[in-house]
Amino acid sequence: MLESFKLCFQITLRNWTVYKKDLISNISPTVADPALIMVSLGLGLGAYVTNVEGMSYMQYLAPGLTVATALFTSFFESSYGFFVRMTYENVFKAMLTTPIGVGEVVFGEMLWVGLKGAIMSLCVGIVLSFFGLMANPFLIPFLAIVGFLVALPCGAMGLLATALVNNINQFQTVYSFIIAPLYFLSGIFFPIEQMPTALRVLAEFFPLIHGVRLAQAIFWNREVLSTFIMHGGILVIQSLFFCALGFWKIRKKLIT
Repeated sequence: MLESFKLCFQITLRNWTVYKKDLISNISPTVADPALIMVSLGLGLGAYVTNVEGMSYMQYLAPGLTVATALFTSFFESSYGFFVRMTYENVFKAMLTTPIGVGEVVFGEMLWVGLKGAIMSLCVGIVLSFFGLMANPFLIPFLAIVGFLVALPCGAMGLLATALVNNINQFQTVYSFIIAPLYFLSGIFFPIEQMPTALRVLAEFFPLIHGVRLAQAIFWNREVLSTFIMHGGILVIQSLFFCALGFWKIRKKLIT
């Protein structure tokens, strides 16, 4: 077990070694995009939307934008990134000629996805805290936990997509019909209670809405512990389900 974990960590370390070569270029869009959305929507639209659940529109936007970073970071890493490493670069074929097995490949990649989501969410949270949007800045480190919890199931969804697509262009369909709706309909831009009942129920089955609620509890300093127990628990269950499903599907592509 310990040896297997070491091999998983080596895969994570390999991805970090490649990623840090263009660190500023890789990080800047992830951090800059939420800040720009805050300026355009928070200040622009916020001049007209002045009260959302008793707070300014900027205060309402900040938590969701922070955790959405984990969604996009994890999905694109485990879909496009994984597909390129598997299909064009043949990285995994080379790994599988060593003591590294399919399980280590998948779980090493998922560890990388989780840590990347955690760090990116933390960075975005720090940037948005400069706007004075966090009720208690000492809670900022907890955003890394939320980012990790969201990145795992969302990354596993990307892995599942990688197992099902036949070419890299088909990821656009997955993004259009799954990832984009998650982004827009998970309570980031408006309270989910305003949506039709069917959409609200459907949203509960996907990870992002639970991450948004966790981030909101942290940013607004409201019932943090109870929110973590409930929605954090749901994210753990979703992570186990989607990771198991993603592993079951992708292993067939890795061993053929």
